[in-house]
Amino acid sequence: MTLHEPDSRYAWWRLARTLALMTIGSAAMYVIAVVLPAVQAEFGVARADASLPYTLMMVGFGLGGIAMGKLADRFGVMWVVLIGTLGLGSGFILAGMSSSLLGFAIVHGLLLGALGSSATFAPLVADTSLWFVRRRGIAVAICASGNYVAGAIWPPIVQHFIEAVGWRTTYIGLGLFCLATMPLLALGMRTRPPAAQPAAPLPGAAAMTSSRPFGWSPTQAQVLLCIAGVACCVAMSMPQVHIVAYCGDLGYGAARGAEMLSLMLACGIVSRLVSGWICDRIGGLRTLVLGSVLQGLALLLFLPFDGLVSLYIISALFGLFQGGIVPSYAIIVREHFAPKEAGARVGTVLMATLFGMALGGWMSGKVFDLTGSYHAAFINGIGWNLLNLAIALFLLLRVRRLQRAVPVTA
Repeated sequence: MTLHEPDSRYAWWRLARTLALMTIGSAAMYVIAVVLPAVQAEFGVARADASLPYTLMMVGFGLGGIAMGKLADRFGVMWVVLIGTLGLGSGFILAGMSSSLLGFAIVHGLLLGALGSSATFAPLVADTSLWFVRRRGIAVAICASGNYVAGAIWPPIVQHFIEAVGWRTTYIGLGLFCLATMPLLALGMRTRPPAAQPAAPLPGAAAMTSSRPFGWSPTQAQVLLCIAGVACCVAMSMPQVHIVAYCGDLGYGAARGAEMLSLMLACGIVSRLVSGWICDRIGGLRTLVLGSVLQGLALLLFLPFDGLVSLYIISALFGLFQGGIVPSYAIIVREHFAPKEAGARVGTVLMATLFGMALGGWMSGKVFDLTGSYHAAFINGIGWNLLNLAIALFLLLRVRRLQRAVPVTA
């Protein structure tokens, strides 16, 4: 098998394939939001019941990411993507043929979530981090942007076909599209990453990874990173999940809130790319600290300003500030853990961020129910953001202290 160097032309071509795979593989989490009204009407259920498929899919997405990461570490990302292809292809087709909401929801949780989308997120982020050294930050940012690109392109496409041929035919068409395109992209990713090839370790890898990241056992370090991931995404979910409802309560209408959400996600793409460029220069931990500080500032701005124009501006700022936070965890894992564990470690941390999004969306709604206002919900998000910032600063200071304790040798 031909060996390729990190940061090579092959690595960049591989990144292009990865971006395409993540854009296709992330479709399910946005498609379900578009078809929700049609599914609710056809099955004759309440809005909360119609939301069950999304909830199960996100749970499957998070848990499946851990398993898919371990499989990628052992067998390579190509086989994981092929599993994801079968999950997405069969999942969309079976969902389109579902005769009940329960069956529709189970298909989303098991096939589209645990076996499908999970295979095209954490394993691809981890794989990308192994193919780059000098440009690792921007490469991971480009890869992770596929999730936001999917959110930008799939909803209008799906809405068009729902209106033209119905949601069932649209789902079946998506399944056939995945089965036709993803294997061709996956087959070009057969080569194992340089950092995963024991015969050709990366130069200086011993200096970048350790059996005791941050001076702790890998499990202890992983747990702390997971807590940080939950905290940052509980805070992040407040505007992303509730901005539409918030605008409705203020009298601006749901359409304005949807526009703000789209603006937020579009700015998130820019944020991920810029944060990747920054990460290449200051490292993953410093990038996490910077992103956490800026996200906290954006959340603070929601408290005194609730005018229509100001909310558009703050939504854009929030997108620009928060988009680079989640990819920075992949860089931190790559900088402080062994390369052979990258898939499992990244999958676990990203699972924690997904759990944080789910928890934060529910928690913000619960705080609103108890107080009758989103003011307290924003304060709750700021509190979780401070927890994330405290952990990031603690880790950064600990690394600096450990580096000073290492004796300099000639």
